[in-house]
Amino acid sequence: MLPSSRTQLGLFFILLCPANIIGLWWAVGSPLVMDPNSICRKTKRLAGKQAELCQLEPEIVQEVAKGTKLGVRECQYQFRFRRWNCTSHSKYFGKILQQDIRETAFVYAITAAGVSHAITQACSMGELLQCGCELTRSRAPPSPTVGPGTEGTAWEWGGCGDDVQFGYEKSQQFMDAKSKKGKNDIRALIDLHNNEAGRLAVRSYMRTECKCHGLSGSCTLRTCWRKMPHFREVGDRLLERFNGAFKVMGGNDGKTLIPVGDNIKPPDKQDLIYSADSPDFCSANRKTGSLGTRGRICNSTAMDTSGCDLLCCGRGHRDETVVLEENCLCRFHWCCVVQCRKCSVRQELSLCV
Repeated sequence: MLPSSRTQLGLFFILLCPANIIGLWWAVGSPLVMDPNSICRKTKRLAGKQAELCQLEPEIVQEVAKGTKLGVRECQYQFRFRRWNCTSHSKYFGKILQQDIRETAFVYAITAAGVSHAITQACSMGELLQCGCELTRSRAPPSPTVGPGTEGTAWEWGGCGDDVQFGYEKSQQFMDAKSKKGKNDIRALIDLHNNEAGRLAVRSYMRTECKCHGLSGSCTLRTCWRKMPHFREVGDRLLERFNGAFKVMGGNDGKTLIPVGDNIKPPDKQDLIYSADSPDFCSANRKTGSLGTRGRICNSTAMDTSGCDLLCCGRGHRDETVVLEENCLCRFHWCCVVQCRKCSVRQELSLCV
């Protein structure tokens, strides 16, 4: 189930504000809306680049909030079968972000990616005055591909390519501001690294799309443009990085990160990094931000992370029959209504004990 708008924006403030502001926000309990003026007015402690964006480009702040919601949804999709399922419950989620664990690395990366993706998408849709389609005048024309009907085809840039660089820079400006206030501690370095990994998961995987033009289906001209990857692809890629995340420690100079272990290659810019081991998330524990897995739906026949053996932490599971209502016998009536009946469906579920 997707979190409410209030919960999603709660994650937005948790990610961008210091711990004392987090406590203030959740103590007040005011409903938050997707309005940049309200966001900036309520977060008066924002400073530097974040405050500058609030004052000069509130429409960008609105896209930042949309990008955060995009990151929340993708995080919950990617972790839906794991012991920690990216819950955004305020009393638990804040504890997750206070630790420097693999799950925190993914949250920062997917959020920075979501912000970059949302701002770039808004540019392409003409929703922002500051940007538009990608400028391609300085770029060489795309290389033609070999295929039937493409011989002698002229190639040129056209359409509306995604200006991913603009989205990248605005995400960097907003998401990295909190960690740039003269800090050289390991946590700030790790947060900045994971933010960058998220943005690169969007920028580094742009694809070229083309369309043929010509009479009678001929392809005398091919117009091409560059598009961002679908955000599900971004989430899949970052989950792979999560599974292979690097544990690091701070160097003596306070400005470098060193991988922990023997003969381990240094992480590259697209790898996720962390410095502390994750809790097992088997039992509820507010100190670690774990909700536990009791009552979670599991797959009794699967051997992966969704399987009852792993998800239930060896405690076992119980089978339960539930009756659900769903649409059935749907018919289209001219014009233009689809009418359905409600049917009761019995479903067998396995629940962790």
